[in-house]
Amino acid sequence: MPVTHRLTAPAPGWTATTDIVVVGSGVAGLTVALNVRKAGLRAMVVTKAMLDDGSTRWAQGGIAAALGEGDTPEQHLADTLVAGVGLCDEEAVRTLVTEGPEAVRHLIATGAAFDRGDDGEIQLTREGGHHRRRIAHAGGDATGAEISRALVTAVRSDPGLELIEHALVLDLLTDADGHAAGLTLHVMGEGQRDGVGAIRARAVVLATGGMGQVYSATTNPAVSTGDGVALALRAGAEVTDLEFVQFHPTVLWLGPDAEGQQPLVSEAVRGEGAHLVDGDGTRFMLGQHELAELAPRDIVAKAITQRMQLLDTDHMYLDGRHFGAGMWEERFPTILATCRAHGIDPVTEPIPIAPAAHYASGGIRTDPTGRTTVPGLYACGEVACTGVHGANRLASNSLLEGLVFAERIAADLTARHRADELPERSVDVAAARAARPVPLPAPEARAEIQRLMSRGTGVLRSASSMAGTAAGLALIAEQALAHVAEEKPADPRVETWEAANLLLVGTALVTAAARRAETRGCHWREDFPERDDAHWQRHLITTLTASGDLVSTPEEQ
Repeated sequence: MPVTHRLTAPAPGWTATTDIVVVGSGVAGLTVALNVRKAGLRAMVVTKAMLDDGSTRWAQGGIAAALGEGDTPEQHLADTLVAGVGLCDEEAVRTLVTEGPEAVRHLIATGAAFDRGDDGEIQLTREGGHHRRRIAHAGGDATGAEISRALVTAVRSDPGLELIEHALVLDLLTDADGHAAGLTLHVMGEGQRDGVGAIRARAVVLATGGMGQVYSATTNPAVSTGDGVALALRAGAEVTDLEFVQFHPTVLWLGPDAEGQQPLVSEAVRGEGAHLVDGDGTRFMLGQHELAELAPRDIVAKAITQRMQLLDTDHMYLDGRHFGAGMWEERFPTILATCRAHGIDPVTEPIPIAPAAHYASGGIRTDPTGRTTVPGLYACGEVACTGVHGANRLASNSLLEGLVFAERIAADLTARHRADELPERSVDVAAARAARPVPLPAPEARAEIQRLMSRGTGVLRSASSMAGTAAGLALIAEQALAHVAEEKPADPRVETWEAANLLLVGTALVTAAARRAETRGCHWREDFPERDDAHWQRHLITTLTASGDLVSTPEEQ
């Protein structure tokens, strides 16, 4: 089917051509690009800011894989399935845990240096939901930064891999058969390619990361505005499990009015033995779960939120004073420096923390090779829903998922290339012009969308709270449409395109969350507090209809 919706934007003023265009420069996107280049395919990486400005470099904890003595993929599988609360695709998880160790070794061969002990073996730690030490880390708590450094270095050393930085992807281009044929984008700044342009390609890979900026407080960088999911919805692709947004339990609390990207206090701090306490020093996780502070993230986030409600406060504390200065400086130097920069010394005082939006377990629906429901369009990393995470992501499975499924996408594209199944594609220009332009909200709508989502569809949700969110989002859409009718539309630019993307993914998230009438994983309904396997042990598939309505439909059991 042709693309039926597109962002309001000028016509492309320039065109480039490649074989594979990859959108995103985190672990998933760069792994795809490097691997398809090995097969001799031309590749182009488009990224919204600088090459290393995505979510990967912010990952503190590490990457999970069964690398340690006595650990097995089956044990990693079991922990992942428990965390996913009945909604993981077991075969996808099996793929993750069996191919994961070798994928990590490939990453090491690319140049990533993980922390090692005196015996030369990779040091492994534990995080929430894991029954074994299987988290490899780098620089203590700078794993993502090291992985990003290694991949960016490899990418920049390949003269045949073209890079376009400071570029916001707009919409998918297709051929007459509905197969992906490229995309439109806007390059910020001046140069040979600036403003709105088009890239023609044989296949498109989305690795755009998450959508944490749909909430007021998040660990995600400012670029994480759901651009990939929004593009996929406008292109007619299915997205799934959007209601499962993981709120990281321990984010540095900077005061009641703090908004935007907040500093993360890695789960690895609890993995090494830090305690969650309230203002009186009481360890409230004891008795809540067999793993106490190392319970899966949804359980810990709920317990913190409940404790805050009970005590009528807006934060709890993470106490790691017993570590001593030496351990803080060696194991968690980044977190220590961040806390001290905000006037908190973890060596001598507990760290104030509160949950904040962290990771989207759902996303663009893909098969085991990363193919979406739109031919020629692939997705991997946080923007995708492979079925690995289910209703709640197990700690440190995200980098591994991006790595494993990126390699699978590259393998699929390589196989298609060698079988002559990746011909050049001609863009269906008439269909592109016929797609309905999406009215753009004013730039200030971004903050209102975030407030609405945080207020009504955050850690705690109910039918009434989400109805308030949905009504507020609908009003923003109506205002944008009214401004078009009055011939006073918002200018097409980065701020209004991002606001439009946030509005679409926020509305899709609320639509799915309101439909799922149960509590499961990181979807917590106050009005439906119990898990309901009889009706809801299945996925919700959300699509954007040709008329512009978002529809969430339960997958058939």
